[in-house]
Amino acid sequence: MADRKLGHPRAALDTDAVREAYRRWAGIYDSVFGGVSAAGRRRAVAAVNLLPGRHVLEVGVGTGLALPLYDPRKNVVGIDLSRDMLAKAKERVQQEKLRNVEGLVEMDAESMAFADGSFDIAVAMFTATVVPDARRLFREMRRVVRPGGELLFVNHFAAEGGLRWWAERTLAPLSRVLGWHPDFALGDLLDDPRQAVEITPCQPFGLFTLVRVPNRALA
Repeated sequence: MADRKLGHPRAALDTDAVREAYRRWAGIYDSVFGGVSAAGRRRAVAAVNLLPGRHVLEVGVGTGLALPLYDPRKNVVGIDLSRDMLAKAKERVQQEKLRNVEGLVEMDAESMAFADGSFDIAVAMFTATVVPDARRLFREMRRVVRPGGELLFVNHFAAEGGLRWWAERTLAPLSRVLGWHPDFALGDLLDDPRQAVEITPCQPFGLFTLVRVPNRALA
């Protein structure tokens, strides 16, 4: 996708680039990103816990930082492309005896092995900007969640101007090294942002945003 303001193509991400990036990040992810992302993570899981339905899919579960926050009555399955991150998540589940975590599976979020309508809720925290094709991720989440269920995202979305806009676009060519797109926009995820019934800024400083989309049945 070309950047309309700068006119350069977005640096491509692929599954190999993502795996390699998160192999490097796995050992330090919690200390580097755990704090700054904590408020957004808590906000997303709090929303999940209030929604009806017991069967929850966490897409891009990473090192499992969110897993202890789920209501024990929610049955959680987590998937991630990174085997190294999943190893950390499995250690967390064992250490904290999280019996409601039913599985942690290495899986491509853009091509999931689950049957249609397998879950009541799917939540992707800090994941949409990581995958090669966020709209394909969205379609797969819609497919594996039952009609009437809910899709939730917490993510960084690019600024529309100012110093942050400049910084995000300056970093954009480094996407393959970073493992995510700094210049990711809400329109890269949703065909129509009006699909969302909630768009809520999260701390710190509104850097992340919670987006909730009902999984309405297709006409």
